[in-house]
Amino acid sequence: MNDIICPNCNKAFKIDEAGFADILKQVRDHQFEEELQNRLNLAEKEKLNAVQLAEAKLKNSLQEDFAKKDKEIAELKAKNERELGEKLAKKEAEIAEMRSKISNAEIEKKLQVTEAVRAIEKERDNLANDLKIKETEKALLEKSINEKFTDKLKVKDDTIKMKDDEIDRLKDFKLKLSTKMIGETLEQHCEAEFNKLRATAFQNAYFEKDNNSSGGTKGDFIYSEKDEAGNEIISIMFEMKNENDETATKKRNEDFFAKLDKDRTDKKCEYAVLVSLLESENEFYNTGIVDVSYKYKKMYVVRPQFFIPIITLLRNAAMNSMQYKAELNLMKNQSVDITNFEEKINTFKEGFAKNYDLASRKFHIAIVEIDKTISHLQKTKDALLSSENNLRLANNKADDLTIKKLTHGNPTMKSKFDGLSGEGGEE
Repeated sequence: MNDIICPNCNKAFKIDEAGFADILKQVRDHQFEEELQNRLNLAEKEKLNAVQLAEAKLKNSLQEDFAKKDKEIAELKAKNERELGEKLAKKEAEIAEMRSKISNAEIEKKLQVTEAVRAIEKERDNLANDLKIKETEKALLEKSINEKFTDKLKVKDDTIKMKDDEIDRLKDFKLKLSTKMIGETLEQHCEAEFNKLRATAFQNAYFEKDNNSSGGTKGDFIYSEKDEAGNEIISIMFEMKNENDETATKKRNEDFFAKLDKDRTDKKCEYAVLVSLLESENEFYNTGIVDVSYKYKKMYVVRPQFFIPIITLLRNAAMNSMQYKAELNLMKNQSVDITNFEEKINTFKEGFAKNYDLASRKFHIAIVEIDKTISHLQKTKDALLSSENNLRLANNKADDLTIKKLTHGNPTMKSKFDGLSGEGGEE
């Protein structure tokens, strides 16, 4: 063990030989590094001095070379001053021309670059504007779609709620009313729905209860409508059917088809419509307006909520066919006019032939009577007078037969004769 005194605090502490050797080694290494660093610094200084010396030598050498070159150049300039001046002027001119070309090229290049940049910027601005427009359109479309579907969902929810409320209300009514009263309530409902729109949508329509039971049966309501000329646009026989949920014997819609078709035929209606709440669980009848014309001609079954739509649908279809109906009625009227004209001609022919036949027979009798006997002269005279009178009547009828009288009350034939008269006048 050796005693070591700290040079800083002057305190003594003991250390073994291994520790002492380690500390000694560290001190030696530190001294070695300091000596190595000093030598490296000295070598660096010597290197720097050598470089500076070499640079000085090279600089002196270059200066001498430059001096020689300058001297040679001066001599050459002095010797060939005129030639060199011409060449220099030529070179300067070429340089000026090249600079001008370069300047022009740079200007043109700058212009091209400017135009290209301007075009790119314009395209960029257009694309940016298009992008903004697309984004705006997209936002508007998204907003519209959202509002549309929101509205649809709201309408759907409201419709479902209304239907649920209506179902609850109808169920409540069915529990409280008898079968007859339920039917009467359905009729009143349909009549009230029609009267709400009568003043605006059905001003010229007839919609009343069918009170005519002359055919043995009658429907519930008849709807009909005519145009200004009195031509029928449409006519519908309605039957309203319902029953209480508590009714033991459930009726089907088909049970009333035959009677409804008979009522439609007896009352000369074009369509038959059964407004029904029967078979409430039947999906076929719950789809809306059901066409059952495959069983009975022009017959439909609807739920009460489709009462007004079926009238509107059939009415619009009938309005579209009114033009063809009017043309058909015109053709019928023309046919009647021609028939009346032919009847007048035939009546004239029959009267004329009758009078002529009668006159001919009377005249023959007169001739025979003259040949037979003078005593019958008066009788023959009377016969002749009678014959003359009949001929006169026939002649009067012939004179009285004019185009004006034949075409009186017959616009069709009048127009045809007027046309013939016009053609004759032109010739």
